[in-house]
Parts: sequence; C-alpha cells; structure tokens
Amino acid sequence: MAKVGGLADVAGALPKYQCQLGHDASLVMPMHRTPFLDTHDWDVIHKGKVFMGAHGFDYTIIRESTSVLGFSLFCIDIHGLLDRDKVYGYDDDPYRFLAFQLAAIDWFKTLDHLPDLIHVHDHHSALIPFLMKHVYENEKLREIKSVLTIHNAQYQGWMDPGFLHFIPHWDDWKTGLLLWEGQINALACGIKCADRVTTVSPNYMRELHDQAHGLSVLIREEFVKCKGILNGIDAVVWNPATDPMLNKNYDQLSVTEGKQKNKEFLCKEWNLDPTLPLIVFIGRLVDDKGADLLPGAISHFLETHPGAASFFILGNGQFNIEKSLEQLSHQWVGYYNSQIRYNETLSHQLYASADFLIMPSRVEPCGLNQMYALRYGTVPMICRTGGLADTVIDVGDQGGVGLCFDRPSVSDILHTFNRAIHLFADKPTMIRLQKNMMSINHSWEASCKEYIDLYLQIH
Repeated sequence: MAKVGGLADVAGALPKYQCQLGHDASLVMPMHRTPFLDTHDWDVIHKGKVFMGAHGFDYTIIRESTSVLGFSLFCIDIHGLLDRDKVYGYDDDPYRFLAFQLAAIDWFKTLDHLPDLIHVHDHHSALIPFLMKHVYENEKLREIKSVLTIHNAQYQGWMDPGFLHFIPHWDDWKTGLLLWEGQINALACGIKCADRVTTVSPNYMRELHDQAHGLSVLIREEFVKCKGILNGIDAVVWNPATDPMLNKNYDQLSVTEGKQKNKEFLCKEWNLDPTLPLIVFIGRLVDDKGADLLPGAISHFLETHPGAASFFILGNGQFNIEKSLEQLSHQWVGYYNSQIRYNETLSHQLYASADFLIMPSRVEPCGLNQMYALRYGTVPMICRTGGLADTVIDVGDQGGVGLCFDRPSVSDILHTFNRAIHLFADKPTMIRLQKNMMSINHSWEASCKEYIDLYLQIH
C-alpha cells in the first residue's frame, strides 16, 4: 500500500502471519495516494466526524475488498490531510498524524466487537494508548491492551504544547504523560502509556538504554515492560526458488549456478564484468545508513585495486549523496553503476546476483536487507549495530556467515572490501557459505509467535 522503510515491511507481514496462526489481525493506516489505492477494490464501511479543538473534519474508513494481503486492510481517508502522495515529510505532519489517530479512536468506538489489543507503531500512532486510557469520551476503549513497537527512536513526533488543545478532555494532572522536556512527545507518551513496549531487535533495545535521542532515561525507567523482538522476513515473497522477478530461480542446492546466471544477466544489462566479485548497496542514501561513506570508499578501492571488483548502488535519499554516487558512474565505467531511485524488481535481482551486500549503517534498529541477502546466498558486510549485530556473525567466528566491522568509517569499509575479494577468490569457502546462508531461517513464524506470547501475557 505504501512503503518508506522497515515499518512497512513489519506492518505488511506481521498481521498476515498472525492470521495464519488462527488469530484475527487487521491493519489500520492512513489512506495515502499510492498506485495500490488505484489498482485495488475498496468498500466504504464507515463515515464519521472528529473535532480538533473548534475545527471539525470528516473522515471515511475504507477496506480493501479482497484481503489480497492476507489480512483485512483498513485505510482512513481525511480529505486534504492523509490523501497525499508522500507518506510523510510535510510541514503539517504532526497535525496530520494526530488527526489520523483521533479518527481511528472515534471509529473503534463504533465497532460491535472491540479488539482485544491494539498494536501501534512508532510516533505516528503512539498517542493511541493515552487516548484510549485517559480521554473521558473514550471510556469504552479503556480496557483494551496496547503494545508500542519502536522502529526508530530518532523520530519521536514532537509537537508544540499548543496541540494539547486538539486532544479531547482528560484530567489535567495527567498532562505529564503527554509531555517530555516541555513539549508533546508522541513516542515518549506511548512508552509511558502502552502496556508493553518492543523494539525490532534485542540489541537495539539494549542500545536504547544508553542512546535513545533523549529518551534513554525513560526507557530505563520502563525497562520492565520493554522487550526486543527481532523482525522476520516474508519467506514467500523473498524466496529465490520462486521469485518471479529473477532471471533464474535457484535453491540451496543450485545456489552457485543460479546466482552466476543472474549475475551474468544483470552485469550484461548494466555494463559490469560478471567474473569479478559484485558488491552492492540497496537502501536509503542517508547518513544513518552510512551511505555518505560509500563514494569515498568505492573510489579509493577502485584506485588502489583496479579491476578487483564491481559495484552497484540502488537507492535514493539525500541530494548530496545521490550526486556523489551518480558521478562515480562516469569515472569508473565498467566497474561501477547505480540507479538513484527505488525499484523493487531491481532490488530482488541484485540480491540474487550480488556476491556481497554492504551495510555500513550508523543506526539500524533491525535491518531486513541483511536477512534478504542471507536468503539469496549473498554475503552481508555489516557494521555491528542494532539488529545487524543480532543477525550476522563474522566468518572468522563459529557459525559465521558475514563480514563484520565495528566502526562506520571509510577505513573499516576498505578493510572489509579487501576481505571480500580474498573470500571471493576462495571458491570452496564461498560455495559453503552460500549454502549455509540459505539454510538460516529468518522467516516471520518465530517472531510472530513471540508477539503472540507477549499479547497473551497482558491480555
């Protein structure tokens, strides 16, 4: 329906796997103006009106009519606020997402069968536990349990205290639940009010105890109800044996031949040498992902190791990083190429074709790309942070399947590039690694069961 990052992957997979386990899980999200909206059928199931202060607005609840995603998908349409092309990035985002939450709460109250539990994600919906528990007019929802998942604590949903007037009546002495350092902080409010708080990997939860962009004290205070649960991947969508986007399908037994066929196809299309190790980056071109380090690292490596490897970059993000990476295409013809955009089909082809995936992230609460790489027999090269440290063990250690480094720096990346070309030259080890990687199970089944166990603890 709409995707910016890992939150979309979780929201699109977790309810599907919960339904497969026999639970009734639905997803509620804003009605973004995306191609999915126009290419699927929808039923209007409810219309209502909500006030934010003195201003009232109409909202509509629509449901995807075929449950094509494996669960019921509900979207909230608020004309002029939520029906926009971008998911977020607008100056009025605080107002937009508060309106979304107030509309969701207003609709929940009309349901004949209330949900047992509401699971909210990041600051965009983190006020819902407060709204259910402490707003007078929402007394019908007061006993519903809630879980908040933090996907990235850097984004907290700060709002001016003036926004307090947009929230329906509550006891004034509870205002502190909404505030943090003198402003409304949606994420902090969710941490205080939700019955349980999770992050998308155990290691990221540990990191938040010391570095949570101003919320570490709060995380430590609420540690009893906090738990890190590693994200999974959709093993049906991400399956090289059946992936319709690949030139050649393969499984664990045919991984070496299959990857080489895909690599030859991709390299022919993008003017690269299929006999060289292929190192790729897939993702957002932003500082958090360490993408700003790539132009310098790739240039230096190709200058000092001419003809030793090929590189491909897929993603978009910060303008200065995009331009630096685009310029390399002219400088290193035949050894480097890029597509500065998001392309789902090409991403699948790159996972299937690449020998190595570089992830020099400064911040990576969970990371899914390294799991996709493992699933497709591609060696992940990761900076030990967040969920990357939970999912990738260095080849130098027992059970290792990746190349790990400790600092997001050009020098550490260059050292890892060197390790990669030496590993690539050791064909027996590479073949063994590819088979081992593909045997690892990072599907959603285990993670889904952890969430269900968490729900049952508080229900």
